[in-house]
Amino acid sequence: HLLFREGQVCHYIYFMASIDYGMNVGWLDMSSFDHPVTSSIYVAVLSNDTTSPLAPESDDEVIKKDTIPSPVTSKPSKKKEEAPKADSTKVVTVKIDFDGLQDRILALPIPAKVYNQLEAAKEGVILFTEQVQNEEGLTLHRFTLEKRKTEKVVDGISGFQIAAAGEKYLYNTVANQLVISKVTEKPDLAEESLSIAGVEIKIDPILEWKQMFREAWRFERDYFYVDNVHGLDMDWAYKTYSAWIDDCKHRGDFNYILDIFGGETSICHSFVWGGDYPEVKTVPIGLLGADISVENGHYRIKKIYRGESWNANVQAPLKWPGINVNTGDYLMAVNGIPLDTAINFYSYFDHTAGKQTVITINTVPSFKDAKEVTVVPVGSESELRQQDWVEGNRRKVDTLSNGKLAYVWLPDTGGGGYSNFNRYYFAQKDKKGAVIDERFNHGGSIADYIVDLLSRDLLGYFNNPIGTRQPFTAPNAGIFGPKVMIIDEMAGSGGDMLPYMFKERSIGPLVGTKTWGGLVGIWDVPGLIDGGYITAPRGGFYNVAGEWDVENKGVTPDVWVEQDAKSVIQGHDPQLEKAVEVALDLLKTQEVKLLPQPADPVRVLRPKD
Repeated sequence: HLLFREGQVCHYIYFMASIDYGMNVGWLDMSSFDHPVTSSIYVAVLSNDTTSPLAPESDDEVIKKDTIPSPVTSKPSKKKEEAPKADSTKVVTVKIDFDGLQDRILALPIPAKVYNQLEAAKEGVILFTEQVQNEEGLTLHRFTLEKRKTEKVVDGISGFQIAAAGEKYLYNTVANQLVISKVTEKPDLAEESLSIAGVEIKIDPILEWKQMFREAWRFERDYFYVDNVHGLDMDWAYKTYSAWIDDCKHRGDFNYILDIFGGETSICHSFVWGGDYPEVKTVPIGLLGADISVENGHYRIKKIYRGESWNANVQAPLKWPGINVNTGDYLMAVNGIPLDTAINFYSYFDHTAGKQTVITINTVPSFKDAKEVTVVPVGSESELRQQDWVEGNRRKVDTLSNGKLAYVWLPDTGGGGYSNFNRYYFAQKDKKGAVIDERFNHGGSIADYIVDLLSRDLLGYFNNPIGTRQPFTAPNAGIFGPKVMIIDEMAGSGGDMLPYMFKERSIGPLVGTKTWGGLVGIWDVPGLIDGGYITAPRGGFYNVAGEWDVENKGVTPDVWVEQDAKSVIQGHDPQLEKAVEVALDLLKTQEVKLLPQPADPVRVLRPKD
């Protein structure tokens, strides 16, 4: 970060650098996850003629000449000396001696942490932000060469910008409050905050939509992963679809046009979303995390989703300690209002999400001897129901395989899939093999991390002289028997690449149906002026034979199994059950049996008498 300002001489470049970036070079790969990158902040002295800003400073007192008594006395001049005026037309020349520049790079006395934005302010002052773990927003710091130390300025910001020739800066809080402050002072929110709540801009929607369509058209032309845009005549596309905009009556109409236009590119990651829509107030309906049926003229609990009491993301309202609500109980009233099965059950839970709610329950459809309990309904049951599906699958695999097979579901190849794999795979490393379920995988990154671990081979053992003497395997974390992966048409993007790599590495067979077939990634395309987006997929995959692959093709299973509706309704999972069958068959020839500790070695040899 180099300042080029009129009237100033630029001596330094400030920059951030990391020596633990390593795995993050592969930013698209899952193996870059969970490798926090710390940075240090450096200054490069540009010219050989410039002294180090961190040169040792003497603590000797400096005596100014005008403080020394003079034997000659004279009257001081009454004329006020004027400061020289800066030449605003002066062009700054920056001298950079590239020879030996690497030897003039100095580490500033700032500890290595997770830093984000770095900007140079007025001469000798830099501002930078730090990402502090488990804290919302960023922390802004200031470093001055004069003091040679770092000062914390403010917490909870989303970014900042230098202005006024480096004298001031503007930052935005996570609460979307703008604050302007001098770079050398601590900001005063009460005095210096800038409210933009009342700022309104009048627009002509048709003209704005025309501008956005031109922009979207340019994005497809300039960002698309191949120059020919799959053979689409871009001039024809512009002429054809821009003519529709005059008939738009709503932002939804415009998104429809963008969607049809994007579809002309014949690519899977063609998405349109967002835009300037009015805010719609929703009613926060509370949910009990249960299936409800109507029996004997009353609402009855058919199934309770258990969740995980220790997991804040999967809370089950009816499973809190001390509530004692059971499957089969009747729900008689909510907050004292008797329930009528002729009225929508969920209307009784308007505005109860996250709030204490009193429900009346009984083992029989009667208010006699009924009890009241206080519960906190949740706003969504999706996590509860998903967790129930995953745990149900795990138990089914365990039962069908007689405890021999592990089960791991991967919802995506992003943070969720990474967490699920780490949690479920290594917790079941005592199993003989594994069923990896990537159905409904909606992608993310490239799951090299998962594939690398699934392909691990057993290389040896370390003995364990305690208890049952069960040896430690090398590598210690792994399942070394056969693996089977379940795929379906709802798995795509990173969910296409995962089974592709699984197959290429010959880890095991694929069971299910062909994957979605979308492997041109989307990243780095700007948004539209009103906050809407249209994708222009930027990175296409081609194989080691030099052929475009997977996109519009998908990954074909080795064993094709459909989820027929009749079997599913009857409580079966044909794909899961077939995967277990295939894995058990492979176990007959591929089971890895751990070897016992060999006889104690004799390594002390002494000559015989």
